Amino acid sequence: MLQWLQALVDGVLVGGVYAIVSSGLSLVFGIMGVVNFAHAEFLMVGMFVAWFAWAYLGIDPLLGSLIALVVVFLFGAGIQRTLIRPILKAPQVAQIFLTVGLLFCLENGALLLFGANYRSVSTPYQTESLRLGGIIVSLPYLLAFLMSGLSGGLLWAFLRFSRTGRAMRATALDPMAAKLVGIDTDRMHQIAFGLGVGLTAFGGAVILPYLTVYPAVGAQYVVLMFTVVVLGGLGSVAGAAVGGIAVGVIQAFSALVFPVQLQNLVLFLVFIAVLALRPQGLLKGASA
Repeated sequence: MLQWLQALVDGVLVGGVYAIVSSGLSLVFGIMGVVNFAHAEFLMVGMFVAWFAWAYLGIDPLLGSLIALVVVFLFGAGIQRTLIRPILKAPQVAQIFLTVGLLFCLENGALLLFGANYRSVSTPYQTESLRLGGIIVSLPYLLAFLMSGLSGGLLWAFLRFSRTGRAMRATALDPMAAKLVGIDTDRMHQIAFGLGVGLTAFGGAVILPYLTVYPAVGAQYVVLMFTVVVLGGLGSVAGAAVGGIAVGVIQAFSALVFPVQLQNLVLFLVFIAVLALRPQGLLKGASA
């Protein structure tokens, strides 16, 4: 029983990070209708921003995550304006080719600029843990989960209560009606894309204390991100939270039963079952 409780705690902690890095993917699709296949590469960019902030400025990665959020938000807003906006009304295959091409450009650009070396950080709490009864909670995992949960709560409040957030939700529901009431839908798309990739960069930065960064690190997360958003409902930010926790817990429980090489077997079986039985996902909503 203790093993299963430990796996549950570990799964929830990891799943919280999955939720925030995937919520940006859902946000972009919910508001713009674009499936961003390069989304995981922005996680890599955020990790590099946080690593350079730690290496050259001495800033802890948890604080560096805020720098990563701002830098990648601006970077993503520029990409949306120059690359994504012109193909919004193009056939969906054009959007796929563009974002896949962007994936290769970001990954190979990072490889050219930074090399293939694995980089890690050193923090005072890196090896610390808390003991709750017989359960051991890794402090870096716990801090990453808390930061992810806080950012997820702020995102929900922003979408629900701020004027810009309500305008973004209106744009997601009916762009034409939003234009008729004076909403600048192009600006909402730009903010949505920048915020979506910025949140993913934020999530990448908070996991840097227990992971290494290298140009291809996004490949570890791209399938997991799409699994999370499909389980939760593509376009639903709340669904990404549910899907992220679900994916983390399924992975943790699977590791108790199967070898590490088969850790994702149950996850992808559940993924296929959801696609077959409830293709809209566990939750449904444009930007809920």
